[in-house]
Amino acid sequence: MTRTQRDTWLFWLFALLILATGLGLRDPWPADEPRFALVARHMVESGDWLFPRRGIELYSDKPPLFMWMQAGLLWLTGNLRIAFLLPSLLAALGTLWCVVDLGKRLWTPRVGVLAGFAVLLTIQFTWQAKKAQIDPLVVFWITLSCYGLLRHVLRGPDWRMWMLGWAAAGLGTITKGVGVIALLLLIPAGIASLRGWPGVRVQARDAEFWLGPLAFVAACGVWLVPMLVAALGHGGGDYRAYVDDILLRQTVTRYANSWHHGQPWWYFIEVALTAWLPIMLALPWALPAWRRRLQRRDVRYLLPLGWVLLVFVFFSIPSGKRDMYILPALPMLALALAPLLPGILRKPNAQRLLLGFVLAFSLATLGAGLAMLLGEPGFERRFMEGRDAHVAEGLAWMFAAIGGFGLGSALWFGRRRAHAALVTMLTALWLLYSLVGAPLLNDGSSSRGLMHEVGAAIGPDAELGLVGWREQQLLMADRPAADFGFKRDIALQFADGVRWQHARPGARWLLVEGEALPACVDRLQARDMGMANGRRWWVLAASVSITCGAKSN
Repeated sequence: MTRTQRDTWLFWLFALLILATGLGLRDPWPADEPRFALVARHMVESGDWLFPRRGIELYSDKPPLFMWMQAGLLWLTGNLRIAFLLPSLLAALGTLWCVVDLGKRLWTPRVGVLAGFAVLLTIQFTWQAKKAQIDPLVVFWITLSCYGLLRHVLRGPDWRMWMLGWAAAGLGTITKGVGVIALLLLIPAGIASLRGWPGVRVQARDAEFWLGPLAFVAACGVWLVPMLVAALGHGGGDYRAYVDDILLRQTVTRYANSWHHGQPWWYFIEVALTAWLPIMLALPWALPAWRRRLQRRDVRYLLPLGWVLLVFVFFSIPSGKRDMYILPALPMLALALAPLLPGILRKPNAQRLLLGFVLAFSLATLGAGLAMLLGEPGFERRFMEGRDAHVAEGLAWMFAAIGGFGLGSALWFGRRRAHAALVTMLTALWLLYSLVGAPLLNDGSSSRGLMHEVGAAIGPDAELGLVGWREQQLLMADRPAADFGFKRDIALQFADGVRWQHARPGARWLLVEGEALPACVDRLQARDMGMANGRRWWVLAASVSITCGAKSN
C-alpha cells in the first residue's frame, strides 16, 4: 500500500470514528429533531408518506425528502434512535467523499485528503453532522451538485456529470428550498469563459446543455408532481393551505420578508470566523496566496471561491439569518484551501497560531469543568434544569477531561506539530461528547425523563392527552397520546382536551404546558411534573380540568 492509499484509508476510518460514534445513544432533541422524527414515525405507522403530519395537523414548513429518508431507515431498522440520525451521518460522509474526490481530480490525492480533513475538523460541520436536522442533507446535495458541475466545467465536457449537478440541485431544492443555490456556480464559470480563462468548458450552445435543466425539473418533480396531484385531488382547504404555505410562504415570502431570526448583514462573517474554526486560522496566509493564483488565472480557485462569495451574499440579503445557512459554502472553501495547507503548516507562525488555539480551547473547557465541580456557575444551572443531579457532575468531568487531554496534546506535540495536537484535541472533544455528554443530557433534552414520570403518575392503563405540547412530548410518550392541534390557539386546545376527558373521566388525563394552564385551574389539585425543555408541565385529572372548563363556560 502506498503512502497516499494509507492516508486515504486512515482518513475514512477517522471520519467514521468521529461521525458515527454515539449513534443510538440518544433520542431526538429540540428544536427540529423531534419534529422530523415524529413526522417520519407517523409516515411508517400510517402509510401516508406524501403529506407530513405533526400530530393531527399537516406539517408544511419543509418538503418531506429528509423525513422520507428517516422513515425509510426506520422501516428498515425498526429503531428510531438509530434511524433518525442515519441520514445526517450518510450525508456527511457523502459530502466528504465529494470533496476528497474532487480535490484528487483537480489537484492530487493528497490535496483531496487534506480537503476532507479541513471539512471534518471544522467545528460547525461535525456539530451539524451529529444532529438530525435537514442541513447536513442539504449540504450534501449542494456539494454533490458543485461536484458534478465542476467536473463538467473543469474536466469535461462530461454531460453525465452535468446532469448529475443539475439533478442534485433539484433534490436539494425539494429537501430545502435553498438547494438551488448550487447553480450559482455557473455565474463565475460563465464569467471565466467569457473572459477567456484557460481550462473552462461551458458549451451553452450544445443541445446537451438542456439536459441539465431537464434533470433539475425531473428531480423536483419526484415530490412536486405527486404532491400537487394529490392535494388538488383531495380538494380540502387544509391541503390547499399546505400547498400555498410550502410553495410560497416558506420559500419566496420567507426569503423576501423574513419574520424571525433577524440579524445584521455582517452576521455570517461572524459565524464563519467562529463556527468555522480552526480552518479560518489559515486565512492570513490563504488570502494572499489565493490572490496570486487568481492573478495567474487559475480557474480551479476562481470557481469555488467565487461561488462561496455568492452564497454569502445570497444569505446576507434577507434579514432572517441562522448560523447554519452558510454551511453549504464550507466544502468548496475547504477545497480551495487544501492545496495551500502543506505550505501554510510549514510556517512557524501558523503553527504558533494553531497551538494558541489548542491551548485557549483546552484551558476554556478545563476551566468550565473545574468551575462546575468547585462552584455554581450560571451555565451549570441551565444544564441542571429538568435533569438529575448527577448530570452536572458528569458534564463537569467531561469538560475537564477534554481540557486536560488538549493541554497534554499541546505539551506532547509542541509548536512544531501543533496540527497533530489540534486533531488529538478535537478527537477527544467529539468522542467524549458522543459517549458521555449526549447520554447524560438525553433524558432532559429529549423529554424522555418527563414522559416516563408522566406515565408512572397516571398509570399504565390511562389515556393521555396533550395541550400546549412540543414535538418531543408526543414523540417520547410511552403510549399513543391524543393531541388537539399544534398551531391552534391554546384555549381551543384546552377546551377540546376537556371535552375529550369528559367522555371517559376516570381514564383520561391531560398533560398541559405551564403557560397554557388556565387561571381557573386549581394548582393545588394539579400535579406539578417539574421543568423540561425550559417549560413547566402539569398533569390534570378529569375532576380538575372539567371543573375548570365548567367555570370558563
